[in-house]
Amino acid sequence: MKFRLIQQHIFYLKIIIHLSALVPLVWFFYLGFNDQLGADPVKEILHFTGISAFNLLLLSLLVSPVAKHFKQSILIKVRRLLGLYAFVYALAHFLSYILFELQLAWQLLISEIIKRPYITVGFSAFLILTLLACTSTMWAQRKLGRKWQTLHNFVYLAGVLIALHYIWSVKSDILQPAVYWGLLLFLLFFRKEKFRQLVKKYKKRLA
Repeated sequence: MKFRLIQQHIFYLKIIIHLSALVPLVWFFYLGFNDQLGADPVKEILHFTGISAFNLLLLSLLVSPVAKHFKQSILIKVRRLLGLYAFVYALAHFLSYILFELQLAWQLLISEIIKRPYITVGFSAFLILTLLACTSTMWAQRKLGRKWQTLHNFVYLAGVLIALHYIWSVKSDILQPAVYWGLLLFLLFFRKEKFRQLVKKYKKRLA
């Protein structure tokens, strides 16, 4: 009975996440295609999809410390879903940039990635999120074994790269990017013991 109740809670929580992630995304693009996003709809779409991807990634990183502190292991069940939606928004951000900003000019995309540091780090973060999303299944976890956790530790690097992408892309007011940097560092602080273990592990390999 208790197990069934927990499963119901997980089910409802996942529904809330699906609706909270999908409805705003569809609605925002609807507004964009109907010229209801102001004078620069492309800029608004890029900002919305980018900041939403960052928000969802931060939420996925928040799950573990919250679940541990409040002893609510049920929350771990939705961590992967939040991470996948972070990728969905990052994909929407990337595709919007290619379609609306660059008008499918692929050579210009390559040039931008090479010449502009904020696009370089943003694209690198997108590649990491893509790899993590593609290996998020139980099949991939069984197939990769111990390597799976090592691979998914790169989510922390993705977070740092996204924070860099954000603060470098802002031309004037850096207050909000600075706040996001603070939130990211705060969440990474909870993993300090994990980072120490990883450093020790790699030092042993290099010895």
